[in-house]
Amino acid sequence: MATEAQPLGQDAAWLGKYDDVHMHVFGTPLRVLDHGQGMRVWDVDGNEYLDFLAGIAVNALGYAHPDWCEAVAQQAQRAAHVSNYFATKPQIELATKLIELAGAPQGSHVYFGNSGAEANEAALKMAKLYGATLQTDDARPYRILALTHGFHGRTMGALSATWKPVIRTPFEPLVPNIEFVEANDLDAMGAAFATDDGKGPVAAVIMELIQGEAGVLPLDAEYIRGVRALCDEHNALMIVDEVQTGMGRTGAWFAFQRDDLGGITPDIVTFAKGVAGGFPMGGMISFGEELSALFSPGTHGSTFAGNPLGAAAALATIGVIEREGLVAQANERGEQLRTGIMATDNPLFASVRGRGLLNAIVLTRPCAHAAVGWALDHGLIINAPSPTVLRLAPPLIASEQDINEAIGILALMPNDLATE
Repeated sequence: MATEAQPLGQDAAWLGKYDDVHMHVFGTPLRVLDHGQGMRVWDVDGNEYLDFLAGIAVNALGYAHPDWCEAVAQQAQRAAHVSNYFATKPQIELATKLIELAGAPQGSHVYFGNSGAEANEAALKMAKLYGATLQTDDARPYRILALTHGFHGRTMGALSATWKPVIRTPFEPLVPNIEFVEANDLDAMGAAFATDDGKGPVAAVIMELIQGEAGVLPLDAEYIRGVRALCDEHNALMIVDEVQTGMGRTGAWFAFQRDDLGGITPDIVTFAKGVAGGFPMGGMISFGEELSALFSPGTHGSTFAGNPLGAAAALATIGVIEREGLVAQANERGEQLRTGIMATDNPLFASVRGRGLLNAIVLTRPCAHAAVGWALDHGLIINAPSPTVLRLAPPLIASEQDINEAIGILALMPNDLATE
């Protein structure tokens, strides 16, 4: 690890073949990572990095956690995959545990997938089935509402509920009857529900409580509670996308459980990223027996979904989070990180926001991508969801020392980085 934020070197000869096919990130040659341990990862040239991105909020336990490795190795020796024609003990145990952690009522179901996009596809499919039950005799269509700045994935259904035009436009036309409503504007949401111009009733609202890809933007608690009330009033589903915020990242098992993020009970929750500590997994929890019954056998499925290897990885990840108190620790380390960043008095840093260990530094200038490159050169992995925002989502195992080390590097970030 470079000390005092000295730049790291690269083996230009080794990376030359990658340069030939233009594999660059932020204008610099692609870093080829080789292995990790704990909070740190090494590239093929031996450079060491402190990882404050965790595979985009995925590696909840960091790299090569012994409990995780042991669980995966043992399950691999038993059965890695059996297809979705069968259930396995790890799958059943994991579904039971997720329902418990979410506080879902008896009769709730878990539907597994391989990613956050797949999880949201399942949620949208369930919303469409639910919407069909709302149709009146005149067969008016039903609608699904999504928020401006929201991100739910890049598959065609999930993309239809993803707001950013530059991502959506090349693939239009997308799934119809999904409308966007201004985030954090309860009047706008109320007006969308009240629209009576032949569009039909609202079947569901899908929303992130912290809009991660938009720059870690938390929604107001009163707004979230207001949307829940509108859904109740109009008999609509509230879908909470916890792909990035779930599994302890915000200092609660799920963000919806935090009072400062509404403290509400959703109808559907989607999850992925950190649930299996680095193994590809996602899913959806439908709250209650009546809603869950909308998915009959064959209505939804995925070949690899809920495979025993992934389920074992997830059970191990959840077990470590519980035993080591990492949910509460995420709150403590997050507060340390936010306070420490602002205490640097770096003129490039305008503010910091977030919950737990999902945080963003708002910059005074649009130079985020240059800042990410600078940080990488100095041994710190972060990313830039927008030109004026740096996102920090380290593994939940981050220690007080790890936080201080990251703050020390960030404190030295120059104010004259190239703008975008």
